[in-house]
Amino acid sequence: MDLLMVLVLILTCLLLFSYWKRSCKRGKLPPGPTPLPIIGNIHQIDAKKRHQAFTNFSKIYGPVFTLYFGMKPTVVLHGYEAIKEALIGHGEEFSGRGSVPILQMVLKGFGISFTNGDIWKKTRHFSLLTLRKLGMGEKSIENHIQEEAPFLVEELKKTNGSPYDPSFILTSAPCNVICSIIFQNRFEYKDQVFVSLIEKLNANSKILSSRWVQSYLSAKIKEHEDSLDATNPRDFIDYFLIKGRQENNNQQSIYTHENLTATLSNMIHGGTENLKTTMRFALLLLLKHPHVTAKVQEEIDLVVGRQRSPCLQDRKQMPYTDAVIHEIQRFIDITPNNLPHEVTCDVKFRNFLIPKGMTILTSLSSVLYDSNEFPNPETFDPGHFLDAKGNFKKSDYFMPFSAGKRVCLGEGLARMELFLFLTTILQNFKLKSLVPPNEINDAPVYNGFTVFPPFFQLCFIPV
Repeated sequence: MDLLMVLVLILTCLLLFSYWKRSCKRGKLPPGPTPLPIIGNIHQIDAKKRHQAFTNFSKIYGPVFTLYFGMKPTVVLHGYEAIKEALIGHGEEFSGRGSVPILQMVLKGFGISFTNGDIWKKTRHFSLLTLRKLGMGEKSIENHIQEEAPFLVEELKKTNGSPYDPSFILTSAPCNVICSIIFQNRFEYKDQVFVSLIEKLNANSKILSSRWVQSYLSAKIKEHEDSLDATNPRDFIDYFLIKGRQENNNQQSIYTHENLTATLSNMIHGGTENLKTTMRFALLLLLKHPHVTAKVQEEIDLVVGRQRSPCLQDRKQMPYTDAVIHEIQRFIDITPNNLPHEVTCDVKFRNFLIPKGMTILTSLSSVLYDSNEFPNPETFDPGHFLDAKGNFKKSDYFMPFSAGKRVCLGEGLARMELFLFLTTILQNFKLKSLVPPNEINDAPVYNGFTVFPPFFQLCFIPV
């Protein structure tokens, strides 16, 4: 190595060390492993075993520690108490959305999921109010799901009990529900526009921000503008457009086409992708644990029978089924470290001073897999949500939708859909695996912030 290379290397290390020192001085950051130049602590974290790495770090540095992903410091919260204290006890300070450059570039700072400041607050507030007006958590939204369920059953019957990959239909059903809320219409499963949308959803979740989707949403907005009746709003788009006309002279208004398009994109993705993944995992786990499936179907027969469709009211009388659905969500741990948060101001947290703009990772895995709350957390066991008498048992540690001000906007809808779609399928079909249950692979595949099940097929045998 010649002298010039040595000098360059020394200068680089000095600059990196200086940057690291400045970052530390910005606030009294929590302790953590010493980062290497350029790569930080990445070499100490296996992407597929990040939960275990975080657990190991927490044993050394406590439930709040700092890691460097490259040259960027990130504060990690591990365990129920730390996460609850931050997201609920200091909800406002920890309500920022951490930087996701590719999505911020595509969405241009609009929408709900990846925005901050007034745009996020006002758009989320409007969306919550409007979804409530449209019946979120009430009978009218339940009706949307119940109306979609027979189409789901009919499509599964067309497989004639042959091996089938359920990805398309498990994307189509929830996508139609969210479309009925924001567009006021569902699609036939063979509709070519709908098929294109589902194909893009199944191919890559980020493609929702593609030009095709942007153009499609723009066309739907134009249709609504041409037929808008301000005295009789039909769906989410109408409510947004009406509000936009009311604030026509407000230069700071959030009610723009760009924000509406981004918000609709967020809602379609959020209302479809994670539910599809959860349903696929549910079927896989039910195949792997046939004794659990049998008990759920026994409860369905006892409470619902075969002459009518399941309804939400049935859930109160179906503690085992409710426990199974909760255990599915706990066990699959669909967003192990949540979407990144960001502190909105300098905040003192547990004797540490975390500076404004610092990225925060909340290890939801550490909550959902807490061995004190859920004995043998690595084991799929509906008993985690049942008391000694077989009644459903709530747990504050059940956080698959996150918590605090950034809790999933569609949590209520997702929980309704999971119960109604899953019980409808099990009411009408016997699930048949192509391999013995003990040979079924349920190991998750990691994809950025979320996980999804490995590819599998099964047979839906009508009962």
